[in-house]
Amino acid sequence: MLFKTHRHFWPAVIVIVLALALMAGVSSAQEDISGSLTVLGFGLGDEIATERVDYFKEQYPNVDVQFTEGALDEQQFLTSVASGNPPDLVNMGRDVLSTYAVRGALMPLTDCIANHEIDMSQYRPVAVDQVTVNDTVYGIPEFFNNIMVFVNTKALEDAGLTLDDMDTSDWDKIAELNDALTVGSGNELTRIGFDPKLPEFLPLWAKANGASLLSDDGRTAQLNDPKVVEALEFAVSLLETPGGYAPFKAFRDTWDFFGGENQIVADQIGAWPMEQWYMNVLADVSPDAPVAFKAFQDREGNPLSYATGSAWAIPKGAANPEAACIFMKTVTSPEAWIRAAEKRAELRAEKGTINTGVYTGNIVADETIFGDIVQPSGDEKFDNGVQVILSLQENAFAIPANPAGAEFRQAWVDAVNRVLNGEQTPQEALDQAQQEAQAALDEAWANQPQ
Repeated sequence: MLFKTHRHFWPAVIVIVLALALMAGVSSAQEDISGSLTVLGFGLGDEIATERVDYFKEQYPNVDVQFTEGALDEQQFLTSVASGNPPDLVNMGRDVLSTYAVRGALMPLTDCIANHEIDMSQYRPVAVDQVTVNDTVYGIPEFFNNIMVFVNTKALEDAGLTLDDMDTSDWDKIAELNDALTVGSGNELTRIGFDPKLPEFLPLWAKANGASLLSDDGRTAQLNDPKVVEALEFAVSLLETPGGYAPFKAFRDTWDFFGGENQIVADQIGAWPMEQWYMNVLADVSPDAPVAFKAFQDREGNPLSYATGSAWAIPKGAANPEAACIFMKTVTSPEAWIRAAEKRAELRAEKGTINTGVYTGNIVADETIFGDIVQPSGDEKFDNGVQVILSLQENAFAIPANPAGAEFRQAWVDAVNRVLNGEQTPQEALDQAQQEAQAALDEAWANQPQ
């Protein structure tokens, strides 16, 4: 039995043809590519990164790839561009890429895509839309993260509840479940019932309530839409049961999030929405944890997911844009992703833990990863988790591309933080954010090249 990806499977022969085409396409001009390639915002922290980078290095041994690891430092990046000494390649969140594009900090990829025949149709459309500004592509999609609900089944059993009671479409039931699963309060808090994951998941709660933070054309902020306000009011209200945001956060900060004594194993949380990559963490460090996975739902009962992820881009003034373009194409190709996924499967098999796969921005790669490489493990909870995420991918939403991506995101994140810290009501905070975000959008759109 193979996992279904909820698309028609690409025949295996296509993958073989792609591999042969890639090998045949390594022209003498490409083989001659050399020099250094400096990369910012990307690290070699696991096999998914190292295998894909090694794949590039094997094909282009004359390129010396140098990484500045760690998250992208905005000021460092913009300063490097302004000084005429930028890195050759940068990895950044798709939700903020448009801001750098309209500031002139990134190169349009029109020639890169055409000259090196990068098939943009292989990438997930919602991810491509996020890196496209004024019909011009500025980034190549990397990972494709989606959200589902992680559930501590022991906490449910302790409260006399079942997975059927975990219904995120009914906000009254979420509140009741939050009360039932929370243990203690304030300084005596020992279990959070339902973590709404604020501020980062405000877009999810708003969408569940029938609202979007930004218009589809990326021009109009909708942060103080009554449905957004209502969504924030509800999500914040879930923090009242554990005694407010301060003790809630202080307790959450003690968790062994990436370790074997994580919050599920330690029975420190009942449920919360989270990106699918954390399922892979749990499968590795605590495969016997009492966990289950369910799709998040909107208030009409429809499955809902908020897609996030990163992208590759070439800074303006890059010294080696040709190598940068080929690097982007290579490490996001089906061959590179499949190689990395096979390595992960091999390592998990050696360790005796469960492989839940790698979720990419490349549709072709995912067809093979979840059609051939990731096999049912026999562990019902993790096998179900894989199916939940695969069922959500094609209908996931994202913040529309806009020329003020970073400023827009900062406006609503700051608003939520002001509410969490007790500085403003949700209405006051979102009214202020609406003004800030719209001003940033208006200015950015007005300064667009004609």
